[in-house]
Amino acid sequence: MLSHVTDLIGMTVYTDKGIVVGNVDDLIVDIDGLRIYGLYISRTNSKLVEDGVAVSVPYGWIKAVGDVILLRRFPQYVRKPKD
Repeated sequence: MLSHVTDLIGMTVYTDKGIVVGNVDDLIVDIDGLRIYGLYISRTNSKLVEDGVAVSVPYGWIKAVGDVILLRRFPQYVRKPKD
């Protein structure tokens, strides 16, 4: 069980199909509203994210948090933005 939201940092994130997305590197938060908007995931799986670049995932996509974070959805493949 999480005792602090910062416990999410470093956790491994999985798709709903059990594929590793990456690791939580930071949280996207609304300090005034005391809400987590999303997770900033680094060291991403290059089979899911082009060049393994970092991505952010909306908090609403999270299905479960335990020893790992399980997403309820994730795109089949994420391309990095063009420069």
